[in-house]
Amino acid sequence: MIFSRFQKGKASQSVSAPSVDVHSHLIPGIDDGAKSMEESLSLLRAMQALGYEKVITTPHVMADAYRNTRASIQEGLEALQVQSDKEGLTIRIEAAAEYYLDEGLPELIKRGEVLPVGGEYLLFETSYMHRPHDLERVVFEIAASGYKPLLAHPERYRYIENFSQEYGRLKELGVFFQLNLNSLEGYYGASAKRAAEWLCNEGMVDFLGSDVHHQKHTDALARVFEERAYARLWKHNTILNESLR
Repeated sequence: MIFSRFQKGKASQSVSAPSVDVHSHLIPGIDDGAKSMEESLSLLRAMQALGYEKVITTPHVMADAYRNTRASIQEGLEALQVQSDKEGLTIRIEAAAEYYLDEGLPELIKRGEVLPVGGEYLLFETSYMHRPHDLERVVFEIAASGYKPLLAHPERYRYIENFSQEYGRLKELGVFFQLNLNSLEGYYGASAKRAAEWLCNEGMVDFLGSDVHHQKHTDALARVFEERAYARLWKHNTILNESLR
């Protein structure tokens, strides 16, 4: 999976996608991802064509926007699985959730109402612009409840300015990092790309995620797998996606 030669910033041949994706929004109609079953199936076909063998799709859970529950997510997953089987798709589908760090998350953790990735990693995100004042407390609560804290797309948080100090502190707290692959292609802007490359070069990336919401994301992924930065990250990081096969 790793290159020895590169040309003009591109890999000399394609590097395949991880077999497992840990972050996407493919269940139709329950968040800002796929809007219809037809779109969900189209995205699954695209992911399968890219080389993914399994997706762990992660609908948003936000107290003031997407009040998804274990039950609603599982119901949506079952409906998607039925239609995927009818379409003859071979890609496997599981569901977890992406939790926004808000006032509702600690209560969900206490009640055991969370859906962790692979049964152990609790995927969470924060505001992109504002540093949460209770980040360390919530990370502690996640760990104390027996889950491993997994921060979604750390490269996208604009409030993180001192990479070494702030990412380093999160690592000291036991936080795992899930990089959005499209950040390497510049999809989310120059600052996210710069942070993503820094994290990759420092060996801080634990999981790779597509964060697919729509076709533009799958189109961008096809370009990422041709990039030198994607091939290089495998040399510097221990990527854990395959452990969730």
